[in-house]
Amino acid sequence: MRFEAVEKAAAGLLGAYASRVPVRPLTEEVPDLSLADAYAIQRAQVERWVADGAVIKGHKVGLTSAAMQRQLGVDQPDYGHLLDTMFHTDGAPIDIRRFVQPRIEPEIAFVLGRPLAGPGVTAADAVAAVDFVLPALEIIDSRIADWKITLPDTVADNASSGGVVLGTTPVRPDGLDLSLTGCLLHRNGDLVDTGAGGAVLGSPLNALVWLANVLGPMGVALEAGHVVLPGSITAAVPIATGDTFTATFAGIGNVTARFRDPTGS
Repeated sequence: MRFEAVEKAAAGLLGAYASRVPVRPLTEEVPDLSLADAYAIQRAQVERWVADGAVIKGHKVGLTSAAMQRQLGVDQPDYGHLLDTMFHTDGAPIDIRRFVQPRIEPEIAFVLGRPLAGPGVTAADAVAAVDFVLPALEIIDSRIADWKITLPDTVADNASSGGVVLGTTPVRPDGLDLSLTGCLLHRNGDLVDTGAGGAVLGSPLNALVWLANVLGPMGVALEAGHVVLPGSITAAVPIATGDTFTATFAGIGNVTARFRDPTGS
């Protein structure tokens, strides 16, 4: 894909952030859009955000559960970047106007204590690099109209990233079997879904391994202090103004996201 085409696609997605008006699927405009092209479009947006002062604070792995792959009609994981502007405080009101068509996902977030770089990263390497885990709610969002996405569409759109809320009590992973860690997701006090860590590639740790080994050949290392979201334990749930979501993880704790419109409209 030519540089001009990458920049045009990136500009269209960046414009959707500002206008909150989604764009047509990129694969309708470019039917042969490759994953390499899509990641180039993603990087062009990240470079623009960083040039404007944003700071990369980690990565997310998406589409790691069978539920999410079925929901969005894809068959493999992807990754996106987490910027400092995407993080929200546990329990504090979140302005829903920041998003286009948001959904929520409960995840077990990794916070790295030392760098992790592939290729060749093993589960043992990944465990050694993790400082602690936190309960998390990821806000996914799509700048593509009606979530009508293929894998290249969501990759180009920074893996449908929107925001993240982290819990505030760090837990060492020693002794935790993340594949068996259960989660209850409540919306406005009502249970809407349940799941366990095994839904994420067998274990959230496997998503961390996958990410490090995919990024390594590109010359990208996961840095100490960075947050990695490994993927959702449940299917994504749509968010409406006034919603409050709480995810409770066995042995890890809970995290809450509250969505409001400050204008009252």
